Amino acid sequence: MARGSEEKTVALKYFCKDVVPFAAMVSVECVMVGSNTLFKAASLRGLSFYVYIFYSYLVATIVLLPLSLIFGRSRRLPSAKFPVFVKIFFLAVLGLMSGLVGLKGVEYSSPTLSSAISNLTPAFTFTLAIIFRMEQVRLSSSATQAKIIGTIVSISGALVVVLYKGPKVLTSASTISLDQHLTSSNSSWMIGGLLLASQYFFISVWYILQTKVMEVYREEITVIFFYNLFATIISAPVCFFAEPNLTSWVLKPDVSLAAVLCSGVLLSSYGLAIHTWGLHLKGPVYISLFKPLSIVIAVILGAIFLGDALYLGSVIGSVILSLGFYTVIWGKAREDACKTVTGSEQSPLLLTHVVDDEALSLR
Repeated sequence: MARGSEEKTVALKYFCKDVVPFAAMVSVECVMVGSNTLFKAASLRGLSFYVYIFYSYLVATIVLLPLSLIFGRSRRLPSAKFPVFVKIFFLAVLGLMSGLVGLKGVEYSSPTLSSAISNLTPAFTFTLAIIFRMEQVRLSSSATQAKIIGTIVSISGALVVVLYKGPKVLTSASTISLDQHLTSSNSSWMIGGLLLASQYFFISVWYILQTKVMEVYREEITVIFFYNLFATIISAPVCFFAEPNLTSWVLKPDVSLAAVLCSGVLLSSYGLAIHTWGLHLKGPVYISLFKPLSIVIAVILGAIFLGDALYLGSVIGSVILSLGFYTVIWGKAREDACKTVTGSEQSPLLLTHVVDDEALSLR
């Protein structure tokens, strides 16, 4: 009996520490890709991405307000509040810029391309960290060499995805797209890829600034609430000016409303909570391992709900991007392991992106 009870306890611990986090991480990736897929479907039915951005920020602010009041009382704001709010304001500006170019990129291309290009984030972050002297570069170190090689490989993979579309390797039997010409043109595909690359560059800058904010005030939900609040205030005049047609602002109870709710509710509350929980339970490296999974999810959802075809260039480029991504992550993990042993290096910020990537949606 005692042995059976012990086996049940071990099985329960394994389920809680391994199975549940795995399922939760997969579900978050599905939510993130699903949000892009819903937006793509809604945009093909006439939803303006200006309307989508504003409503997404507004819904996220409403959802996060009670959460910040309930869970955000553990730490008070620092005595110098103004510099913190200024940094959060600039976070909102960067988030709005990344959302504008990113959603336009999805309109020109596909959620699959967006998921592939998102693997550039650690390469961009590593490059910017070197520029701003937040990352130590030791060319003799195998960790640094891995991150440099991974960055080059990631950028090469992104170029393949953007510049080479190639023949179709998978075609869906059904399609719901109303404007297939948006993705059939090679020039539109390239424009979309460049816009998406710009989005994840802005996101990398966003992570660097976010790191500075979190060093001063380590209350994630409160920071994200103010971020969404400022983004709502900033996006209101911009989006209303860019989309003056008032009828466009009336959301019908169809895929447009579902896209806004998915982005505002699931990505900004559920995604954030799961990523933060996973970070504390398993660490950043574990969370980052699921990032390339979004490519597979995007291909499946795109084929089922959008009728998107899978192109050879996307397959080849995604494989190269994933190799570069895991090379950078391996270099970072090795560096952290060495730091833990020696205790002499300060932790770079490279992997801070996995806490909020696409979970915050920046939209």
